[in-house]
Amino acid sequence: MLEVGNVILSDDVKDEFFVCDLEKCKGACCVEGDLGAPLEEDELPVLRSILEEVKPYLSPIGLRTIEVQGPYVFDSDGDFSTPTIGGKECAYAVYDDRGILKCGIEQAYLDGKISYKKPISCHLYPIRITKYEKFDAANYDRWHICNPACALGKKLGVPVYKFLKEPLIRKYGEQWYNQLTRLIKTDG
Repeated sequence: MLEVGNVILSDDVKDEFFVCDLEKCKGACCVEGDLGAPLEEDELPVLRSILEEVKPYLSPIGLRTIEVQGPYVFDSDGDFSTPTIGGKECAYAVYDDRGILKCGIEQAYLDGKISYKKPISCHLYPIRITKYEKFDAANYDRWHICNPACALGKKLGVPVYKFLKEPLIRKYGEQWYNQLTRLIKTDG
C-alpha cells in the first residue's frame, strides 16, 4: 500500500500497466455494468449547467433518457450516477463512425464548448475511489473488458499511475501527484 496525504493507494497503481485500447474494447466500460458512472456531489450542478452545450453531442435515445431521468440519478447503491439507457450504456455515451463508444461530455470539452472534461470516476478509470471519513482508498479495478488495455500498457511500459497522471492531478493536485511519484521511486 502507498499512502500520500489522506489517500491510500493499492500497490497495483504502481505495479500494473494500463493504456486504454479503444480499437479493441470499443469503449465497453461505457456500456458494461449495472449502473452509470459514479458521480461526486460537486459534479451534480456541473452536469446541470453544461447540459445545453452537451446535448448536440448526444444520441437521440441518450437525450430522451436524460429528459426522462434527469442529468443524473440516485442509483440503487445509494449514490449518484449518470443515467443509463435501458440499464446498459451511459446516456452520455455516443458511438463514433467506427462503432466505438465515446463520451459526449468529453467531445464537447474537446471542441472547446465546456471546461469540464467528464466525470472524475470515468477520467480516473481503472482506479476507483472509495471515500471514508478520514481518507480515500484508491484501488485498481480489474475488469476483463480491460484486458487489451493491460496488454497495451505492458507492451508500452506504462504503469497505471503514469497513464492516469492527468486525472490524478485533477483529483488531488500536482503537488500530491509529485509526492506519489517520489514515493514510488523510493519504494522501488
